[in-house]
Amino acid sequence: MRLDRFLCETTDLTRSLAKRALKRGEVSVNGEVVRGAATQLDAADKVSWLGQPLALVGLRYVMLNKPAGVECSARRGLYPLVTELIELPKAERLQAVGRLDVDTTGLVLLSDDGQWQHRVTSPARRCGKVYRVSLAEPLEGEALAAVVERFAEGLLLDGEEKPTRPAELRMREPRVAELTLYEGKYHQVKRMFAAVGNHVEALHREAIGELSLDGLAPGEWRELSDAEVALF
Repeated sequence: MRLDRFLCETTDLTRSLAKRALKRGEVSVNGEVVRGAATQLDAADKVSWLGQPLALVGLRYVMLNKPAGVECSARRGLYPLVTELIELPKAERLQAVGRLDVDTTGLVLLSDDGQWQHRVTSPARRCGKVYRVSLAEPLEGEALAAVVERFAEGLLLDGEEKPTRPAELRMREPRVAELTLYEGKYHQVKRMFAAVGNHVEALHREAIGELSLDGLAPGEWRELSDAEVALF
């Protein structure tokens, strides 16, 4: 890795500021001042800036109980970003693994490991996402049986070329459903219930695969253990 890129990866310096720091003699490699931005580093090299040792941040894996009013996008819009809730170095580099709408709450996984993100979200791996769905209209009796069957068969939603993958629906209360999806289309839960004549009033993701919120309060987060990372 080039030295200037290493500085950008391990500090808040931009590429231009990193080059200026190098020219000023603020950076040392293995105890010697180095000014060349294109200097190639080996894994064993020790880099310091202004006397402080620097180290690359490894891959991170985080779970968050997302509150309402927070966005899962990479760029800030009208609402705060989920990464702003994560108190880790370079947290802005974490990406939400399966985004939730701004008004949807619950479990969000974040990581800077692209391959792991793909394993979590790929429909081929059949990683179930469990949602608690509050509905405007109750679902009971024959109407419920019909919706369960339609969800299990797959729905062709407006604007889609293929039907949804089979989903599992059960009711906890007449207006509270538990829905398990094995894919992640845009606004999928809301669109599925709209397609059967109902309306989602509140949506909360409880689990992804074998991971659940595990007592995290809204806005709280924690890093995943090695065993939890290995679940995917």
